[in-house]
Amino acid sequence: MPDPAVAALNSLLRGTSIEDDAEALQVALAAIKSAKPGSPDLITAQHARVVALLKLDRFADALRALAEGGQPLEEICVMEKAYALYKTGDLDGADAVLRTANVSAQNRALKHVAAQVAYRAERTEDAAEIYRELLKNQQGANYGEENDLKINLLASNAQLEWQGKGWAVPEEEKKTGREELEAFETAYNAACGSISRGDFAKAAVLLKRARDLCEASEDLSEEERKAELVPILVQQAYVFIRLGKTEEAANLHKSIELSDVSDESTKAILRSNQVILQSEKNPFLAARMSQSIPQITGNDRFFEYQASAFQRNEYTLDLKSQKFPGVERRTFKLLSKESLPTISSSKCDLGVFSAAAISELKTGKEALRAILPYLEKRPKDLGLLLTVIQLYLQLQNPTAALSLLESFFDKLERDTSTDRSNVRFAPGLVALAVSLYRIQNQRTALRKELAKAAAHWQKKSAPSARGNGNRLIREAGVELLRSSHPEDLAAAGEAFTYLVQAQPDDRTAKAGLIASFATSDFAKVEKYLDILPPVDKLTAGVDVGALLESGVATLASKGNAAQQTSKKRSLDEATSDEKDKQQQGQGQPAAKKRRRRKLPKDFDPDKKPDPERWLPLRDRASYRPKGKKGKKRVQESTQGGAVKGEDQEMLELAGGAGSVKVEKAGGGGGGGGGKKKKKGKK
Repeated sequence: MPDPAVAALNSLLRGTSIEDDAEALQVALAAIKSAKPGSPDLITAQHARVVALLKLDRFADALRALAEGGQPLEEICVMEKAYALYKTGDLDGADAVLRTANVSAQNRALKHVAAQVAYRAERTEDAAEIYRELLKNQQGANYGEENDLKINLLASNAQLEWQGKGWAVPEEEKKTGREELEAFETAYNAACGSISRGDFAKAAVLLKRARDLCEASEDLSEEERKAELVPILVQQAYVFIRLGKTEEAANLHKSIELSDVSDESTKAILRSNQVILQSEKNPFLAARMSQSIPQITGNDRFFEYQASAFQRNEYTLDLKSQKFPGVERRTFKLLSKESLPTISSSKCDLGVFSAAAISELKTGKEALRAILPYLEKRPKDLGLLLTVIQLYLQLQNPTAALSLLESFFDKLERDTSTDRSNVRFAPGLVALAVSLYRIQNQRTALRKELAKAAAHWQKKSAPSARGNGNRLIREAGVELLRSSHPEDLAAAGEAFTYLVQAQPDDRTAKAGLIASFATSDFAKVEKYLDILPPVDKLTAGVDVGALLESGVATLASKGNAAQQTSKKRSLDEATSDEKDKQQQGQGQPAAKKRRRRKLPKDFDPDKKPDPERWLPLRDRASYRPKGKKGKKRVQESTQGGAVKGEDQEMLELAGGAGSVKVEKAGGGGGGGGGKKKKKGKK
């Protein structure tokens, strides 16, 4: 006869409307006490106990119950153990359990747990891939599961965008459809996706839609509605701040009660945004307020991009508060622990803040003089390097910026101790180099850089529809097609071949492949010719007769355009040019052009010019000095006046320019005058 406790448990498990998890736990405990060791009823009771503890959010107790049950219980409670480890923040332990369980061969519930673990561990690409697989295969899905999967996939895509991996999100999933506007959860996650892509105007519309749907929802209780509204309001206030609507953001912050915020990370974000608004008025007070923001640990801890944002806010407040030495010391200490160079956004930010602290928020040449010595000591600090390049560009000196970047690239290529190729050919750095080459009009160096970068990313990974370097490879192929060199065209062909393998339906990649090999290897492109539109279709709306009647428009050369637009040339000169051309056409040498003399604007050919126009003003007959002293000097002058004194004579200047008064030299020579000095006694 079965034990009454076990029978009661079986009866309870067969029920269809069990809602009291605490009662289920008590019945399971009673069944465990009365069951015989090693019996199947004991395993069933222990399993029921673990499930009840999980539903009561007693995850640590659930792990202890699993440990008490031993290996037999853990073998049948793989999902429960992984979920308990995930909720307690032991992501590595949960991942280890899932790897031993072979998720691909397990049920949908285990895949859900695997996706949640990957999402929280910031392996967002894996999480998004699992959600896409579950959406594609609906076999065994529960009612309402599809909507939950869409919500989680939208959250994963937004996370990928925030992590700087927007290339991993398919273009069709970036578009907001009508389905996302039917529930407040999907509208909220779609708004987060818009925020991650910088489209704050669209995010404001979606957040308003999410708020309206949440407030009008009849499936939520009053407490649940308040809890769901908090993250929507916090995000809405952030969007208002980014849009410059600080008053609306402050009003939203005032409407949120901290007691209604149960999630610690959301509470910290709310507090941080309030501090940011305060920093515009009083940065010293804001820095003091920021110290009250709690540090989040455990499973509610921030994601890396969130922690980086908090760190940036902290350093920004310190810089505004003139705490330059402290910021420089802390950033240097953190960077010294990292393996540099790195393209991590959070690590590059440290270099930028270090540069700001070193220069004490100065700009231009003063900032360069302060930062350059530190760059020589820390040549692998990418954030510091990019700051110096930006300062050079602000000073209109792209040559120095390009030289600095090329020197950094050379150091990475010569470094054989570790593989720095991912840093060397990072899409952002390659784009910076291309921009600088374009400013300098160095087309050859530009194409060479793109060809090297495209070759690197083609070798780095197998063709994939969402590869890290696909966008760079595409742009490199388009730019290389503009060249007429066979080497560049061959490199473009390799790039488009890679893209066709990664995305067989990409018509642009196929067209690029055809353009690359059309003149060199027709066999490679023959099978893709069907995708090209026929010539008849392209010329269907063209009236050839009208084009022939209207003639062909030509652009004048620079020399001809300058001749046509010049306003200084006269009609006589244009006529003489025509005569010279006719003489050249008849084999006669062109007549030598006479240099045109410049005349003043008020020149009158009928008026006789002044003969004294070449003399200085004071030497002209019409000169009349001003004042008594001026008239006296004129009377004493030699031009037309009598010479006073016997020791003076007049000398006439050549060319009728007048005469000058000259003193006669005294006799006796030397500077001793007429009398000799007596010699002194010896």
